Amino acid sequence: MLLIGGMIEIAPIPCLADNYAWLLHETVRGATAVVDPGEAEPVARALAERGLKLDLILLTHHHGDHVGGVAALKAAHGSAVLGAAADAARLPALDRGLKEGDTVALGEAIATVLDTPGHTRGHISFHFPREGVLVCGDTLFSLGCGRLIEGTAEEMFRSLRRLAALPAETRVLCGHEYTLANARFALTVDPDNAALKARAAEAEAQRARGEPTLPSLLGTERAANPFLRAPDVATFARLRAQKDAFREPPAASRGTP
Repeated sequence: MLLIGGMIEIAPIPCLADNYAWLLHETVRGATAVVDPGEAEPVARALAERGLKLDLILLTHHHGDHVGGVAALKAAHGSAVLGAAADAARLPALDRGLKEGDTVALGEAIATVLDTPGHTRGHISFHFPREGVLVCGDTLFSLGCGRLIEGTAEEMFRSLRRLAALPAETRVLCGHEYTLANARFALTVDPDNAALKARAAEAEAQRARGEPTLPSLLGTERAANPFLRAPDVATFARLRAQKDAFREPPAASRGTP
């Protein structure tokens, strides 16, 4: 696990084809949370390997690849399930519904809830300001962003601008391993961007070593991610449409961000 901010450890847990659930362990009181467990078994294994009990299950949105493991983990650990109150009808049964500005305590680490619609109507993100951690589900990806499945370009643009305003040193914990696929598209629309080329090369090396490309740094994303660099909604919408139509070469990584 990676120690962040002196009191919280994080670890990506690969799930399904290309999802990450994020394990968060607060080291002062020993509280543990998982964000978006798409399946239970990999999370259960990670907890057992570390001798941890799961206190909280945090959900960013309702899609099955982010909530599929909730029932089994709750049954095994008695964990409290937290997610967007506005989307409670589509989420697993919530012990606490969350809205914009609410806080979630993981031991002494405190997260603020941010409304970040665009990918889905009820999407939320979790920002731990003291620890410099943002768990953003499928709103922001490294070098990309989520598809507009339920929301509008205006909503997603506002959500991304809001996340981009957080401190540059914020570590971005996304819901999928999409960085290489996103890089291949980004280089077609911003081929002369030195920061983008450096991030793409870094991601290639990370995957060649069998490592995740996440977390990424928000400052790097601001410099390299074409969706965060879009100056207005119209430009963002054009880029998102181009990405939706983009076809990978045959040897590209699996997954469609």
